[in-house]
Amino acid sequence: MFENYFKKDIAWGGQLLTLETGKIARQADGAVMARLGDTIVLCTVVGARSVKPGQDFFPLTVNYQEKAFAAGKIPGGFFKREGRPSENETLVSRLIDRPIRPLFPDGFRNEVQVIATVLSHDMENDPDMVALVGCSAALTLSGIPFFGPVGGARVGYVDGQYVLNPTAAQRQQSQLDLVVAGTAEGVLMVESEAQELSEEIMLGAVEFGHKGFQPVIQGIIELAEVAAKEPWPLPEPSEAEKALKARIAELGRDRMAEAYRETQKLVRQGKVGEVKKAVLAQLEAEGLDVNAAKGLLKELEADVVRNSILDTGLRIDGRNTRTVRPITAEVGILPRAHGSALFTRGETQAFCVATLGTGQDEQIIDSLTGEYRENFMLHYNFPPYSVNETGRMGSPGRREIGHGKLAWRAIHPVLPEKEKFPYTLRVVSEITESNGSSSMATVCGTSLSLMDAGVPLKRPVAGIAMGLIKEDRGFAVLSDILGDEDHLGDMDFKVAGTEQGVTSLQMDIKITSITFDIMRQALAQARDGRVHILGEMAKGLSGSRGDVAVNAPRITIINVPKEKIRDVIGSGGKVIREITENTGTKIDIEDDGTIKVAATSTEAAQKAIDWIRGIVAEPEIGVIYNGKVVKTADFGAFVNFLGARDGLVHISELTNDRVNRTSDVVNVGDAVKVKVLGFDDRGKVKLSMRVVDQATGADITEQVGARRPREDRGENGGEERGDRGPRRDRGDRRERRDRHETVE
Repeated sequence: MFENYFKKDIAWGGQLLTLETGKIARQADGAVMARLGDTIVLCTVVGARSVKPGQDFFPLTVNYQEKAFAAGKIPGGFFKREGRPSENETLVSRLIDRPIRPLFPDGFRNEVQVIATVLSHDMENDPDMVALVGCSAALTLSGIPFFGPVGGARVGYVDGQYVLNPTAAQRQQSQLDLVVAGTAEGVLMVESEAQELSEEIMLGAVEFGHKGFQPVIQGIIELAEVAAKEPWPLPEPSEAEKALKARIAELGRDRMAEAYRETQKLVRQGKVGEVKKAVLAQLEAEGLDVNAAKGLLKELEADVVRNSILDTGLRIDGRNTRTVRPITAEVGILPRAHGSALFTRGETQAFCVATLGTGQDEQIIDSLTGEYRENFMLHYNFPPYSVNETGRMGSPGRREIGHGKLAWRAIHPVLPEKEKFPYTLRVVSEITESNGSSSMATVCGTSLSLMDAGVPLKRPVAGIAMGLIKEDRGFAVLSDILGDEDHLGDMDFKVAGTEQGVTSLQMDIKITSITFDIMRQALAQARDGRVHILGEMAKGLSGSRGDVAVNAPRITIINVPKEKIRDVIGSGGKVIREITENTGTKIDIEDDGTIKVAATSTEAAQKAIDWIRGIVAEPEIGVIYNGKVVKTADFGAFVNFLGARDGLVHISELTNDRVNRTSDVVNVGDAVKVKVLGFDDRGKVKLSMRVVDQATGADITEQVGARRPREDRGENGGEERGDRGPRRDRGDRRERRDRHETVE
């Protein structure tokens, strides 16, 4: 039935990767079903047959989507269907986009849409790498101009050994979570989080991963040999375009070079804009294609900047290739925030604010693998004013989510263990100025703001962005790149870490690949820059403050028997609500009996702790407790003590004097001190006030003489006397009189 059905099995990392085409989504230009274990992803590619008029960029869109049925789940929420992309879906979409985008030919402007849909998840093999491989295969089969295929792999580092595509269990033990993608010739993309590993280990992981996905690339090539469609013609510049390009260079090269001698960003942008405007006006006067000229002007701009760096060794702002821009680090900027920092590097500035919360503030994430909680959040915002522009303000876009996650990975390895520092942490990074590597400025500012809040980081973390200019005649690695150098260069290589090692590494290549020698030089140069930045950060704050901020909640941890948790919570949560409302605290209770009490004042926390301990504590005979009268009766007073515990002070135990009415001695609401005398047959507590000095709380049993409360009364101390009540009452009065005379 399926005439053009093809299947390719590939041995990959000890497992079988299967690529199928020709059975599902046959009207797409390319469609591949990729399977690893029981994880299955459908990857499709469609390209527009023509270019939109006036379009001067390549419109590539990558959408990764997870279907709830892939894990046997029904979506939560009211609508019960998949909605806007989750953070993970956005991050994986970027992960696929970054290595495939550089492999489309220059001048190709047809719109291309890549969609990866997770159909099955076995909870062991992550769909992201399966999706990347499947999309690469679909592009290779589609006939759309694409200089692939691309392979990808995840690399772990367990017990000093690299692990290819580690399982979920292995990732829990790994010191490294690294994703690498590239072609047969070299690496195109790296994304990682590491436990302060050396540059040598990180580079070794990249090499290991690159070698590990070569069988995948070969398998895609073999599948393409039998299943690929006829290739589309490559875009070729026309004679008119060549002539236009030469005319633009003639009109604008010298003026563009002069404009780029300006070191201040906004002034430089103004001069460059004037050059472009003048060139376009001249071309229009000559009757040439102005729309086509806009893209060619960008090429001229890149050519001028790149060759100037290679020729002179000096960059746009006058620095050499290794110098880091001037840095200022300030902390404690906001008086009411728990921690705040302003990190400025050249014309890039991040305002980072840290807030400490409790377990109730943790983010609940509903993923295919199940629901889990996250106690560290880092939110990155890039308002348009940071680059002197007007723009849309709304929910975060892909760039903001991606940059925030990169900074999160850099900081996460140095956070204290949750058991030792039981706070929920949120950092907001507001980019107030931007001219290159605001994500690395966020890493530095986040580290400073957390330390300012009193979070005991293992060590401060700094980040630096490296760039690359590579031509046939040579290359230059640039430390601390500017925005223009990022835009016009060949590489964006971001490295974050401590003095001990790397915590995060991200690399994106805009050319077909780079060599490991270039990566090695970039890592070494990045380490020098990182150490320099850490030194500048130390001038603002060298380490975490000794305690959390004054206005941050103090969290105290106590443990109670698991069987007592129900008593602390109360029916329908009544008791725990009463405690929090009356003490102004936040209380988290875990199933193992761990209770965390958070409060902004020591007094409030202690009040709540005492209340809880009173609930779970058992009264001890002979021990004196503080109590409160909650009810009075003819036969005595009921006193609340130990939180929710009540006991009876019989009328004969109120005082050593003769008492006619209970209310003559105590009333509801009175604070009293009571001693536990014992328990009746029903476990009710019997208390005494008369043997306790109410002023000092001292035990005065020996001074007043011992007396046993009457044992012959029922639960209500004789409230229901019956026919024999009066006689028993007279006996009681005689007993009290005799004791009174003895004391006197």
